[in-house]
Amino acid sequence: MTWDILNIIGTVAFAISGVLIAIEEDYDLFGMYVLGFTTAFGGGLIRNILIGIPIEDFWLQGYLFEIAFLAITLVYILPNKWIRNWKNSVVFFDAIGLAAFAIQGANYAISIDAPLIVVVIAACMTGTGGGMLRDVFAGRKPMIFSSGIYAFWAVLAGLVIGLDFVRGPYATFVLLLIIVILRILSVYFNWNLPHKGYNKRSLDNKN
Repeated sequence: MTWDILNIIGTVAFAISGVLIAIEEDYDLFGMYVLGFTTAFGGGLIRNILIGIPIEDFWLQGYLFEIAFLAITLVYILPNKWIRNWKNSVVFFDAIGLAAFAIQGANYAISIDAPLIVVVIAACMTGTGGGMLRDVFAGRKPMIFSSGIYAFWAVLAGLVIGLDFVRGPYATFVLLLIIVILRILSVYFNWNLPHKGYNKRSLDNKN
């Protein structure tokens, strides 16, 4: 039950975030569906390839593809004034998708008795892979490399689950809520990991 709920939450949230980005970039209807599906399923596909799961398993998620299709279609038919209000909600939907899929990816790795490092990688790739592909397809700098400690929260979810600090559905959904809140706070307060800063102009002058 927890597994299915996380799948649905992550799929819907990422599908919506993909559509909102497509609308911002003025994509047509086909582009909206491509970006929505890419965001919703890209992370799981990357995780499966890295872990060595047969590619056929990816296509055995019929109900999730249907849910993503319905979510994308619903956003498309909403009145424009609603969409304008939702444009500022990309971070919110992205945070939900990040948290749900990071937890789901970590749990998937645990289910195959993977070591801790693989659990963390699975959490990170599942949680951020879809958003990374979405940004690349939209011609944007991927959030995973630049925006408000994006991937760190997926890594944190993987560590917490991999170290067996989370047991049971209630603890899982509390972790999901915590990751969502931390992601939103990191954007709101502009938290960032350390950068290797330099003045490009002065560096060019020296050369």
